[in-house]
Amino acid sequence: MAFQEFTSTAAHLYDEWIKDADPRTEDWLLMSSPLPQTIIIAFYIYFVTSLGPRFMENRKPFELKQVLVIYNFSVVAYSLYMCYEFVMSGWGTGYSFHCDLVDYSHSPQGIRMAWTCWLYYFSKFIEMLDTIFFVLRKKYNQVTFLHVYHHSIMPFTWWFGVRFSAGGMGTFHALLNCIVHVIMYTYYGLSALGPAYQKFLWWKKHLTSIQLIQFVMVSSHISQYYFMKDCPYKFPIFICIICLYGFVFLLLFLNFWYHAYTKGKRLPKVHQNTSMAQNNNDVHHKKK
Repeated sequence: MAFQEFTSTAAHLYDEWIKDADPRTEDWLLMSSPLPQTIIIAFYIYFVTSLGPRFMENRKPFELKQVLVIYNFSVVAYSLYMCYEFVMSGWGTGYSFHCDLVDYSHSPQGIRMAWTCWLYYFSKFIEMLDTIFFVLRKKYNQVTFLHVYHHSIMPFTWWFGVRFSAGGMGTFHALLNCIVHVIMYTYYGLSALGPAYQKFLWWKKHLTSIQLIQFVMVSSHISQYYFMKDCPYKFPIFICIICLYGFVFLLLFLNFWYHAYTKGKRLPKVHQNTSMAQNNNDVHHKKK
């Protein structure tokens, strides 16, 4: 009886809440309810943390070189297209980078921005393949909390963004993210081509720096909302979520940077050896 009452109350609250959603995006793929995406995300987490490793336990890692090359450069092309659409639907055609409100009209510009937001949302499901490929190649060290958390939380929160706030100042971080992904997946694509292209990958360490800059810019841009005297953004909760997102990921990536590079875990071997030698010298001097 209590469970029925709870579900009835929850259903009523959901119906009241969804009334304020953007009717333009209601019939788009995965937009009718947050349930389908929740199931996909839950299965993704289950597969990459449990089912996948058990499936691969007694199998050799899959050789996915050609698949990875095609996948990574396809994501580069998709990200470039989203960059273009974000610029043409607002960020290069009228947005002020200040108090930019969502255009809820059915104007070509408003619909174009909403559709670009959906494209960005859908890209987050495509990018889940990153982790699945790690598992199939038995690169379990790459399946970190930061990685899985990032690939899970982004599509989940962006469902609400597309349904309630598809445009405006809340999409600046999406544009930045697309630009960063062009750089990142270009690196991954070149890396997948094999040893012959390793000489072009000297800038690996700078990928994390670029991501850190991204989160600083996201946090700085969205935080200005709290210093504006008048900015009638319809759903300020999304401003709070983006602000929190920026700061949380900044801290997580700083932690990653410290453990991966400052402590030498992901430095190239020549630098790792230098770092280890330095540590040994430090220990030797301390003993003296």
